[in-house]
Amino acid sequence: MALKYINHFNHLLDDLEQRSLKRTLKICDSASAPVMTIDGQAMLTFCSNDYLGLANHPELAKAITEGLQRFGSGSGASHMISGHHRPHDVLEKALAKTQAAFIPEVHALFFSTGYMANLAAITAISGSLGSNQVMSIYSEELNHASLIDGVRLASKQNQAKVQVFPHQNLSALEQLLAKDTNQFKLIVTDGVFSMDGDLAKVTELLKLADQYDALILVDDAHGFGVVGQHGGGILEHADIRNTDEAAARIIYIGTLGKAAGISGAFIAAHKTLIEWITQKGRSYIYTTASPPAMAHGLLKSLELMSDDSYRASLNKNIQHWKKTLRLNKWSLMPSDTAIQPIMIGKTEDALQVAQQLYQKNIWVPAIRPPTVPADTARLRITFSASHTTEQIDHLIQALMEIEHDL
Repeated sequence: MALKYINHFNHLLDDLEQRSLKRTLKICDSASAPVMTIDGQAMLTFCSNDYLGLANHPELAKAITEGLQRFGSGSGASHMISGHHRPHDVLEKALAKTQAAFIPEVHALFFSTGYMANLAAITAISGSLGSNQVMSIYSEELNHASLIDGVRLASKQNQAKVQVFPHQNLSALEQLLAKDTNQFKLIVTDGVFSMDGDLAKVTELLKLADQYDALILVDDAHGFGVVGQHGGGILEHADIRNTDEAAARIIYIGTLGKAAGISGAFIAAHKTLIEWITQKGRSYIYTTASPPAMAHGLLKSLELMSDDSYRASLNKNIQHWKKTLRLNKWSLMPSDTAIQPIMIGKTEDALQVAQQLYQKNIWVPAIRPPTVPADTARLRITFSASHTTEQIDHLIQALMEIEHDL
């Protein structure tokens, strides 16, 4: 009887293959770096989210090793049982400090992944609102998958009313908010949009949240440590201040597996909101806590991230790229972040370009539907503080040669 299912899914896999939508894994045999060993071949890589080049930093390896020696390899239990170790507690206090200038009475909660943080925050905040009360959730059109799934789960689990507003269209969002008679509202947005590289209009979104009495959740996975003068993220960039009463409406999600160079994520918000998420966030309560050694290492990450020279190197690389690249057929999408997508259009064309780069020992992924809308397949190029000018020039030359020949 199982053969029916095997045949069914083989057919679906064949369909993905025919539509150029089947994903394949590549095996990395070296540490994250501008040059990595991929499937046995040395490749110049422009696809990592290791924006500050910290993932292979010797001080982080040393800190994690020290954490392993002091606290062992695993936490042993969930945070609510016996898994919440001293490094977790110290890290949460340190993470809260990164957002203390922007959110009043801020506390933080540490998670194993950003996906889990988003699920916990959205479902906990939208639940238990009282008799006959539901949350209205307004989700940005280009939000990341974990936000989308958190919103979907809130809709199923808590009967939240969900509406998607067009990308960066605040007029459309305001029209929706103005017609909403619900008492509880939540606006959900990325800080840096992961496939486009543009920034959410956080200042304007916060004004709308305050005007229409809503909370606002900002997933700053690609902004924390990178955006803002000192890497505080999208709230620093937007000059949000904790003295503004509206700032208490913010629920901030930061990721620690990108600029911070290790793994995990955190929620930062007013202490009352954090306490509620601690009590009701199922992906926090019902999972084993991350190894305390990782939390110990992340304390060193925060120390390294406070050095502005890493961001200066990254921004220098981004500006050199934008100043030097010249394209005729394709278009570089507008972005001042480490995410620098080149719009190709058709899926097959984007795959062809990525394959030709790979043949030149340059690894840049082609991003296809359903990750991006139909006919907007692109190369998603990401830069690190560790890239050299020569490496960036090598990529530019290869891209211009391929574009000319196609």
